[in-house]
Amino acid sequence: MPEEKRRRLRGASISMIFQDALSSLNPVLPVGWQIAETFRVHQGMKRREARERAIEMMRRVGIPLRRSESGISLISSPGMRQRIMIAMAIALDPDVLIADEPTTALDVTVQAQVMALLKELQEEFSMGLILITHDLGVVADFADKIAVMYAGRVMETADVYETYARTANPYTKGLLDSIPRIDHEGDRLKAIPGLPPTLTDMPPGCPFSPDASSRPAAAARTGRSCVRSFRASLRVPLRRRHLRFERGGPE
Repeated sequence: MPEEKRRRLRGASISMIFQDALSSLNPVLPVGWQIAETFRVHQGMKRREARERAIEMMRRVGIPLRRSESGISLISSPGMRQRIMIAMAIALDPDVLIADEPTTALDVTVQAQVMALLKELQEEFSMGLILITHDLGVVADFADKIAVMYAGRVMETADVYETYARTANPYTKGLLDSIPRIDHEGDRLKAIPGLPPTLTDMPPGCPFSPDASSRPAAAARTGRSCVRSFRASLRVPLRRRHLRFERGGPE
């Protein structure tokens, strides 16, 4: 696709929130100007109209209006920086919003606020939300469907309840087993042994297999899920976990 056509899609149809807001925003331009620029470039708005829309977006995501003339380097709060990124990302009402580790640098309280804001905006603007994260707690609370990836490949896809309650892929099971459990005081934390393969020299079989070159991966469908691994089997119940789901399920 030509660059010009890609630029028309970015922001208007597909938008993205990056992991580190500080490195993704211009350090010398005022915050309000950076949000307003989105409207000027994509919708051809005049300066005054774009500024009014930018202030409206800032108000929507909880950014104080006094921050509109501040540079990003003067805003020390990681949560506030992430809200600025969110305001820019949803400014054009995209069809799909991609959030890449949006809560990594935030403390637990701010994490909850940012994720609640994303969920609220997703419902308000009727947009698809793709969340890229290592935080399985966030996935359990906010996602409807999950795709577990290893070495750049999707290993298992299913709805969240199915994945947490009856996983089938060995890598997914390893991720869930590594979650600290409050009912096993004094236990050692479990780790997944081995290292991921070199992405520039991927084995032909299952990337999670120690002998992948001799044992090909296969995709198996079980109900509404899909598992890719030579060791994938029919889903079997795992032991009960201390995870709470919004729509009911195991605690």
